Amino acid sequence: LCFAAFAADSPKPLLRAHSHNDYMHQRPLLDALDNGFCSVEADIHLVDGKLLVAHDLDKTKSDRTLEALYLDPLLSRVKANGGRVYKNGPPCTLLIDFKTDGKTTYPVLDQVLAKYAEMLTVFKDGVPTPGAITVIIDGANEQIAAQSVRYAAIDGSLPDLDSDRPATLVPWISLNWTTVFKWKGQDAMPEDERTKLREMVKKAHDKGRKIRFWGLPIRSTVWPELYDAGVDLLNADNLPGMKDFLFAREGK
Repeated sequence: LCFAAFAADSPKPLLRAHSHNDYMHQRPLLDALDNGFCSVEADIHLVDGKLLVAHDLDKTKSDRTLEALYLDPLLSRVKANGGRVYKNGPPCTLLIDFKTDGKTTYPVLDQVLAKYAEMLTVFKDGVPTPGAITVIIDGANEQIAAQSVRYAAIDGSLPDLDSDRPATLVPWISLNWTTVFKWKGQDAMPEDERTKLREMVKKAHDKGRKIRFWGLPIRSTVWPELYDAGVDLLNADNLPGMKDFLFAREGK
């Protein structure tokens, strides 16, 4: 792969596009970047000292490591594009979801991320030095919070809508749609749920956090409601579909 070629014809970066379960695509990371996504998601398992990317343990393969699928190609691309994932583009996010116990998985991940510090947002005593990529982790809250120097932040949960944990520690909140809302995308969204959604977005923003929902109904009616409510990250498995939606909303 020639990563220098990315610099010449870079797609429009889509700030609100999040590639859900990105590793399931034919070309993990690269398909998302070709469509302009600024956020991708990888699930990891700690297996024999390696961080293997897969949803389920029985789907892991020894060559599909976090480094090989994500960190190495991202670093090559950042170097080729003058310190950004997209040439002159915005910061991007790598969301990592632990599928094995955080107490054993996080120390390994922390050591791995340290090797890529030149492209990452680094936090020292809670103060960030912004990088091309911010790593956000679901599955190691206490360990991350206890570090004076860290290469990642925490993916928050429902209580963080009201918590006073700093946004530099918990910049994101990810929520399961089905535990908060009943609407499944059929017919119009009930007005009380629309109001509730907007109130949740405002709460997150008032705390300086972004908000994302997973477990969304697979219906074209859902994205417009999320977009109009100000949801920061729109989950997508259909990458070209999300790109087309955002182009239509925001203009090419």
